[in-house]
Amino acid sequence: MKIQFLGATREVTGSKHLITTDSGHTILLDCGMYQGKGMETDAANRDLGFDPATLDCVVLSHAHIDHSGLIPYIVKMGFKGDIYCTPATRDLCSLMLTDTAFIQEQDVRTYNKKIDKQNPHKEKGKKYKVEPLYNQNDVNRAMRHFVTYSYDRRFRLFDDVLLTFTNSGHMLGGAICSLEIYEEDKSQTAIGKQQTKRWKRLAYTGDIGRAKSHILPSPQLFPQCDYLICESTYGDRLHEDPMATEEQLLGVVDDTCVYRKGQLLIPSFSVGRTQEIVYVLNQLYNDGRLPHIPVYVDSPMSTNATQIFRMYPEELSDEVRDTMRFDPDPFGFNTLRYITDIRESKALNHKDEPCIIISASGMLEAGRIKHHVANHISDPRCTILIVGYCEPTTLGARIQEPGLKWISIFGQDRKIKAQITKIEGFSGHGDYHEMIDYMTRSLQVDKVQRIFVVHGDLTAAETYTEHLRDAGFCNITIPEKGEQVEL
Repeated sequence: MKIQFLGATREVTGSKHLITTDSGHTILLDCGMYQGKGMETDAANRDLGFDPATLDCVVLSHAHIDHSGLIPYIVKMGFKGDIYCTPATRDLCSLMLTDTAFIQEQDVRTYNKKIDKQNPHKEKGKKYKVEPLYNQNDVNRAMRHFVTYSYDRRFRLFDDVLLTFTNSGHMLGGAICSLEIYEEDKSQTAIGKQQTKRWKRLAYTGDIGRAKSHILPSPQLFPQCDYLICESTYGDRLHEDPMATEEQLLGVVDDTCVYRKGQLLIPSFSVGRTQEIVYVLNQLYNDGRLPHIPVYVDSPMSTNATQIFRMYPEELSDEVRDTMRFDPDPFGFNTLRYITDIRESKALNHKDEPCIIISASGMLEAGRIKHHVANHISDPRCTILIVGYCEPTTLGARIQEPGLKWISIFGQDRKIKAQITKIEGFSGHGDYHEMIDYMTRSLQVDKVQRIFVVHGDLTAAETYTEHLRDAGFCNITIPEKGEQVEL
């Protein structure tokens, strides 16, 4: 078989890895969108590196857009195969891909207006405007291609290809994807032995979750593999204990909303991160420790995603299920309101009372939270709390630069007077210690013939490679985009 690495190579976005078996089957592991640079990523997303019409199937690790976001685009471009994932991943994709189509239409509309202003006298015959990668109709068509299987069920993609999903603990429905491919053993023929066939075992981690999480179970051990494609997002960092985040969050709430009488703004991804923060606030409320202040989840997608979480209690952590014995809704309490109406969202900008506003997007690149930040960043009573990874070029990353006094939001320079703080414990990615521990418990180290480190910037990938070597793994590669390897 051959593997071609088409995305998330030496960076943390755009996951796509193309497998071509000796028998001619083409399998795409994830079909992620490049994110974090607005319209700058448009060309990268259109340049897939393969013809979708020739692709047999997609194996999807989880629903995050940097892993699933180009699925409607490949369907639009001629893909006719099946998309294999878990049931929760399918349900979340229906929601998240719809939202992504809507955001694209908004971004393209804004971009085209800007181009019109810059080119009042357009050169005849030259095309300036761009079109969205896909629209809602393409999303609807794409959802008809989804085929779901539950965790730990071994099933057949083709006569010579088997697949098993194992819970990765990263997000609801997230999975380690273990492929078994029956083909010629080239390692045997290379030394002059008779040609033989065997089941080659390839594992793809997608994203790996935390060893301990408030709302999701720990990553489950996955089957032994010969070849491993592994993420490295936090390959150079260690997280704080996620269970300590409850006290940290309470401290920020008290400081902002009780002592400074300000508003706490939390940019948060709608799926996973928002539900975990709400769950922690719910626990504080149940314990009588949360100040009696309004809490708003200002995001239609967060509201709908929370409904999907409620549909899959069996995939949540033991802690959540224990809570549900006396609290039937661990994602709701009396002072919490979910806001979907845009008029109610805009009204929040005129409130002066202490409150907590949780809203998307997590990297502050779009969505309602960007408006809330623009309206409150110059208020010294307020706090902007970053609770997850932000791509270096995003507003969420730039706003954290030490000593920064001014920042441009919506084209207007704004004085930074609000406090900018961060809590790492809400991250959905395992750190290098958690990932190494997970690998060594799942695998016999000496039986892994080759490892490919992806989905991490170069520094994180290189550092994680050293940690893997220290753990006894060898033959480790950090592939470049487009690189092809034969196994």
